[in-house]
Amino acid sequence: MKYDLKKNKKNAIAFYRMAYIGEPSKAVENYVGSEYIQHNPVVGDGKQAFIDYFEEMAENYPEKNIEFVRAIAEDDLVALHTHQTWPGNEHYVTMGFFRFDAQGKIVEHWDSIQQVPAESKNGNSMY
Repeated sequence: MKYDLKKNKKNAIAFYRMAYIGEPSKAVENYVGSEYIQHNPVVGDGKQAFIDYFEEMAENYPEKNIEFVRAIAEDDLVALHTHQTWPGNEHYVTMGFFRFDAQGKIVEHWDSIQQVPAESKNGNSMY
């Protein structure tokens, strides 16, 4: 099967940005397929659990910010590398992986998050 990698990258970014800024219902409606499998252990499985999590996050942390550093697509997967800034000037690097169905809709998600440390033994950026 051939996937539209450019479109899937664009849609993964739009989906994540929309949910992150406080419109998770709209994000699910526009970008999620018939199912949504979640692998993040602090978020429940399924569409409604995703919506609930991001609505609570938007309510509790309205001033958070996200930048998309890079997007990589292969077959039915898109990987996003982001920089998030949270209250108290806390910075996090995240890597999220989204699986798309044949219709170009997101149906599965994995992610990892790490706080950006003040110091680095190797001196390299996390981006």
